[in-house]
Amino acid sequence: MNLDYIVREPENITSTTPVLFMLHGYGSNEQDLFSFRETLPNDWLIISFRAPRDTQFEGYSWFDIDFNNAENFIDIDQAKESFNSVLESILKIINHYGLTESKVHLCGFSQGGMLCYALALQHPELFNNIACLSTYPEEKLLDGIVKDKKKLERLRFFISHGTDDAVIPLEWGRKAADLLYDLSCYFTFREYMSGHGVNQKNYMDLMEFFSKNA
Repeated sequence: MNLDYIVREPENITSTTPVLFMLHGYGSNEQDLFSFRETLPNDWLIISFRAPRDTQFEGYSWFDIDFNNAENFIDIDQAKESFNSVLESILKIINHYGLTESKVHLCGFSQGGMLCYALALQHPELFNNIACLSTYPEEKLLDGIVKDKKKLERLRFFISHGTDDAVIPLEWGRKAADLLYDLSCYFTFREYMSGHGVNQKNYMDLMEFFSKNA
């Protein structure tokens, strides 16, 4: 499935132009994280995907969520379908722009972040910097992850979570630290006095992460 997306192209695009792919959260759209572009490096290509499923109030989702069922919180078949669509779209876009030597980054919020964990840990050879915001690593999406530390060492994770997140509990978010520690991945895990969102301090730390690792 070809995903819709919006793009900010830098003035010059070469085989080494860095690219950042963005995956929004449930009920949102491709404009949401795209607002970050103002403070991201000017020479980056920025792609923000729209999730394929409609939700209420003109939003979109990567998969259905059942807030009343912690055991089956996500629709795993839909999630895997979205995973494949995102991966396919990323590879097509990299090919379209001829980004044969570029650094490829990911930024995902909430359910978009769940897909970022799965993409990075199943295909570590493709990615570099990964920001996972207000999310958690969903075990049902991580059945095929790479355990080879040599392949994982190029990855850099920035993880943030609000202490008062009422949508995805902080305890769930903290699972990422245990997982990435066990895999010997490089990561920063930060908690902020906020709910299910990105506050000013979180935003500034995120921008610093991307500019420092540019």
